[in-house]
Amino acid sequence: MRNYLFLFFILVQFNCKVTEEIAQQPNVVFILVDDLGWADLGCYGSTFYETPNLDRLAAESVRFTNAYAAHPVCSPTRAAIMSGKNPARLHMTDWIPGRPTEKADNPSLITPEDLHNLPAAEITLAETFQKAGYKTCFVGKWHLGETEASWPQAHGFDVNKGGCNWGSPSFGGGGGYYAPYGNPQLADGPDGEYLTDRLTNESIQFIEASADQPFFLYLSFYTVHTPIEGCKTYDDIYRQKQEQLPDSGIIESVVEHDGLTRINQSNAKYAAMLRSLDDNVGRLIDALKASGNWENTMLVFTSDNGGLSTLRKPGPTSVKPLRAGKGWCYEGGIRVPLIIKYPSMVSRGTTTDAPAISMDYYPTLLDFCNLPKMADQHQDGISLRTILENPNDQQNRTFVWHYPHYHGSMWRPGSAIRKNDWKLVHFYEGDQVELFDLSEDLREQIDLADSLPDRAALLKAELQSSLAEMNAQMVEKMH
Repeated sequence: MRNYLFLFFILVQFNCKVTEEIAQQPNVVFILVDDLGWADLGCYGSTFYETPNLDRLAAESVRFTNAYAAHPVCSPTRAAIMSGKNPARLHMTDWIPGRPTEKADNPSLITPEDLHNLPAAEITLAETFQKAGYKTCFVGKWHLGETEASWPQAHGFDVNKGGCNWGSPSFGGGGGYYAPYGNPQLADGPDGEYLTDRLTNESIQFIEASADQPFFLYLSFYTVHTPIEGCKTYDDIYRQKQEQLPDSGIIESVVEHDGLTRINQSNAKYAAMLRSLDDNVGRLIDALKASGNWENTMLVFTSDNGGLSTLRKPGPTSVKPLRAGKGWCYEGGIRVPLIIKYPSMVSRGTTTDAPAISMDYYPTLLDFCNLPKMADQHQDGISLRTILENPNDQQNRTFVWHYPHYHGSMWRPGSAIRKNDWKLVHFYEGDQVELFDLSEDLREQIDLADSLPDRAALLKAELQSSLAEMNAQMVEKMH
């Protein structure tokens, strides 16, 4: 009998120790904003938009100036975050379901048929945390599957609030940013409820209900994606601020190939949407602090692609001095804000010029949460831990973007590569290349392809080799 009691005592002690170790694991909050531009936050230089809470977060975190989305449009980047793989490797290279080629202006290429559902074989970031004992929750925009079989609950999330096939809150006749939403994964709130507020409320409720185990919260705001509906709380404030601008904030633009790029920030409703976003990030941080989770939580804040500045007519925001915007492989379409706060921060309130990209988040979060790496899964990213703990650390890296489709931003099929400070953009129609030195020409205005043909040829060859290694799908000529 004594032996049984002794064995029972040992098992109880072991289980208590395991439970305690799980409870001490860092929590993770990943905040993804839709279409947030590199220059949209105060801490990134905006003077018209106001983001006091995010500016304070940046002052307590590490802020990246050379962070990139994996792709210039949303679904591929979201797939890269979840899988740790370049979208070209996944064959997910356009937003879902994409724009039919016949809607493009005078298309000359047949674009590839990309996947419209995140493959079930991919072991997602959420599945990895779920298997490690984390409670997992997805809130907001998913846009990684046309069918429910590939929505968040099928990819490792215990809770799903709002994640479906929708790419915007007005998809399929949805209600937009004000209830009733008509979202199949989010119960309607009272009429007039604002979607950004609601998604934050759902996130806070999840945090408050997760005291017994570590959690992974993926808050993917629909804002600031179109429709640009503003926020009634702030619409009048920014309308008045717009009226005080020179020429009352008249839109300024420059030509970008067949489109127009906005180069000034003056859209009052866009500013109101951003201010609401900022308020809600502040509310979420307050909830983490009130629940005692703040110090033991890793928080990542970023965007899925560049700001919407380039269209057939100018978009709602400007990412100046960067060139173009969402949909383009120029810097304006792929360079994004990135702010990371981690437990027991060594370098609080610092800025780093070290390069980073969407595929890095998977190995970085595993690293900080002391979970085993999964090299075969997150093969296109690296852990940013060394950089976060020493922001002056610089690493030479090569990034590849593959967008072999036509897009409403007036982008035409092509790819790009950045190797250290050199950037090459390859347009498939006409086999045209452009070469830029980002260290001297962040605006990508000085094309060096003709003056440095050898360097351009080497980068083009490396781009093609990288795409071949990933078995990327390519365009074909129309016959």
